[in-house]
Amino acid sequence: MRGSGSPTSRTTGRRQPWPTASPRFNRNYFGTAFGGTLSAMTDPFFALLLMHRLGEGYVVWDAAGEIDYVSPGRGRVTATMTIDLAVVEQIRADTADGSKSLTWFETEIVDERGVVVARVRRQVYARRLRERSAVAA
Repeated sequence: MRGSGSPTSRTTGRRQPWPTASPRFNRNYFGTAFGGTLSAMTDPFFALLLMHRLGEGYVVWDAAGEIDYVSPGRGRVTATMTIDLAVVEQIRADTADGSKSLTWFETEIVDERGVVVARVRRQVYARRLRERSAVAA
């Protein structure tokens, strides 16, 4: 995941936009995208985006997730995760005194035609790391 931030496909050697999932290999009994795959494809990304936007000095992790399955996922499905800079600044302000922040982020998983397959919410925990005392025992 270096350079453009897209992983290189092991089978084709070409860069792939991420996160994506191909239900061809992750079908459920009904021949549609396995729900666990749809959830997993969004799992780490809001936490990773926030971690990189906040920079050093913060602990960040994915705290909770919700998914609403809207329509059957067939073919290639994608999701785009973004975090607005204003939200990052609000989290910085909320955690400046050492308090934690629990922020919900949302995205939609869509198929190749743009049809919504699922709506996903992820709650991300963030807290400013405490500075170590100069007289640590």
